This record gives sequence, structure tokens and C-alpha cells, in this order.
Amino acid sequence: MKVIAMIPARYSASRFPGKLMQDLGGKPVIVRTYEATIATKLFEDVYVVTDSTIIFDEIVANGGKAIMSEKPHESGSDRIAEAVANVDCDIVVNVQGDEPFTERESLKKVLDVFKTDNDKDIDLASLMVEIHDWDEITNPNTVKVIVDQNDFALYFSRSPIPYPRDKETNARYFKHKGIYAFRREALLEFTKLPMQFLEASEKIECIRYLEYGKRIKMVETTVEGVEIDTPEDLEKAKLLWK
Repeated sequence: MKVIAMIPARYSASRFPGKLMQDLGGKPVIVRTYEATIATKLFEDVYVVTDSTIIFDEIVANGGKAIMSEKPHESGSDRIAEAVANVDCDIVVNVQGDEPFTERESLKKVLDVFKTDNDKDIDLASLMVEIHDWDEITNPNTVKVIVDQNDFALYFSRSPIPYPRDKETNARYFKHKGIYAFRREALLEFTKLPMQFLEASEKIECIRYLEYGKRIKMVETTVEGVEIDTPEDLEKAKLLWK
């Protein structure tokens, strides 16, 4: 089973433009993410896939592998699907470019689900971490996920799910961590599936898979890390890096 990692890296970002080129301990965030992904030693190849010559040149200057997107894309999955069409592999892991604290333990858990999936019931796998802070649970920037008894995703939302109408049920809440492991065929098919209204409403790309009947295996982790979505997140990351 040949496993590769692809890191979609868009220069512009609505909440924090140019965040991937911000300094983190002497190197840009995207370089830190690339190096962290390499350091897991889980992948035969790691690529940064970008629409930016600035990011492309920075990765290459640091000895990394980068691929320029040929056309604009709505999502990270679309971006890496274009790139993976010309790459031989079985499993593609989408590592978010704004996660410089990407670590081996969680990624290995995601990849392990494919080793026992002999019938290929799993189209893609992803990570979730339990959250308890109500401010985070209600924060629309935090994507939540609910799963069935076998940890297959039922739905993703920016709203609190499940809604705690009966607080005595002691509902558990899980944050979706934006790392995906795709079967190559499922990823390539993604680009051919038109966006539907649920994905368009929530602005959560993995909902598209659920709307078309694909199965997403969720893997629980206790490692939360820091996703750099805002300048405040970057300051947290700098403190953690020290």
C-alpha cells in the first residue's frame, strides 16, 4: 500500500491572508507543516500543492517538493485531486497547511484503519478530538462531527451537534480535525461530484462525501494541536513552539 501526503496551500485566506507564510520559530508556517509531515516517516512522498509562486518557491528553497495548481479550486480536496491524478499511490493523506504541529501518532491511527479494511468499505478516514468547553462547542469556526456506533460520520456542522435539548443525556462533543486519508479513487471521484446545498450552506467540504453516500471513518485522538486560522492562533503557536 503506497501512501503519500499532500498539503494544499492557498496563499489567500479569508480570516488570515498570507497566514502560511507567517514566521514560526524562524521559518514560515507552511515549511514547519511540511517538515512535521516528513518527520512522521509515514509517507513515501510528501508534496505541497499550491496556487502561489511565493509558497512554491519557499518549499523548493527548503529542499521540499511542491506542485503548482493548474486552475483555481474551491477546496483543498479539489486542489490535491488535480495533483494526484498524475501520481501513483493507493492512499492520499490531506494534511492542512496551517497545522505545523502535525504528529505521527494521530496520522498512524488514521492510516491503520485501511490495513484491516479488506472489503474497502472505507472511502476516507479522518480525526476527531473530544471537546468540553462550551465556547468552543458553539463556535462556528469549530467544525463538529457526530458518528454512529461504528465511528462512521453521520454529519458535520458548525453548529453544536447534538443539540443538548436534554442535558441529562451527557452528550459528548467532538471537534473535527481537518486531516483526511483518502483512497485515491474516492479522491478523484470527489472532483466529479457537484457541490450540494448542505456543503454549500455549512462550507464544510467533507459533507459532499456524505451527501453522495460515501463512508467516512472517524478516528478519535487526544492530540488537539494548534490550527492557525487567526493572528491569535499564530501567537498561541509561537508560545507552544518555544
